[in-house]
Amino acid sequence: MTFKIINLAEWERTEVFNHFLTQQTSFSMTKEIEVTHLYNYLKENEHSFYSGFIYLVTTIANQKINFRLSFNREGQVGYWDHLLPMYTIFDKKTHQFSTLATEYSLDFQTFEKNHRTDLATFSNTGKLFPQATLPENVINISMIPWTSFTGFNLNINNDQPYLLPIVTGGKFVFLDDKIFLPIALQIHHAACDGFHVADFLNLFEKMAANPQNYFE
Repeated sequence: MTFKIINLAEWERTEVFNHFLTQQTSFSMTKEIEVTHLYNYLKENEHSFYSGFIYLVTTIANQKINFRLSFNREGQVGYWDHLLPMYTIFDKKTHQFSTLATEYSLDFQTFEKNHRTDLATFSNTGKLFPQATLPENVINISMIPWTSFTGFNLNINNDQPYLLPIVTGGKFVFLDDKIFLPIALQIHHAACDGFHVADFLNLFEKMAANPQNYFE
C-alpha cells in the first residue's frame, strides 16, 4: 500500500477540508437501493451476497480519491493508492462479532477466494480482531440483517478525525417482485460532500442493476 501526501498549498479542496475539519463535521446518507438483479445473479452463480456486497463497495471506493483520504501516522493528510475491505462477521452462538480485513482484487473470483479463506480461518474465534494485524488503508463495512432502516450513523470520538468511509447494509426489503437493500454511507465532511456520497450510492445502484458487467 502507498500513502500519497497532499500539498495543502495547492489542493483545490483545502479551504473546504480545513473548514469541516475544524468543525469536526461528519454526516451520513441512507438510500434504499434495488438489488433484485444482484441478489439473483449472486444466488444463481452460488456466490455469497455479503461477499458481492463487500466487493462492490470496495470497488467503488477505490475509484475516487475522496473515499481514500486519510491521515498517516505523522498526522499528514493524503490518500491511499487503494483500500481493502474491513468488515464484520457474526457468531450466531455467542451473538458477538469479529472484524476482518481481506486482500482486495478487482477480479471478483480472486477476491471471493480470499474472502472465503479468511472466513474459514478466523470465524468463531471469540475475538473482536482475530487477525494479527489490520491494515490502515481500509473501508469499513458491516451488515445489520435483522432489521431494515431509513437512517443509520456511528459516532466516532478519536484524537484524530476519521476520514475513511463507513458503509452499513440492512435487512432486505421485499416489495412485490423486487428486492431492496438499505445502505448507509457515513463520511467526514472534510473528505466528501453530498455530491460524492450521492455519486457513491448511485454507482452502487447502477452496478447492482447490471452485475454481469462487474462479476464476470
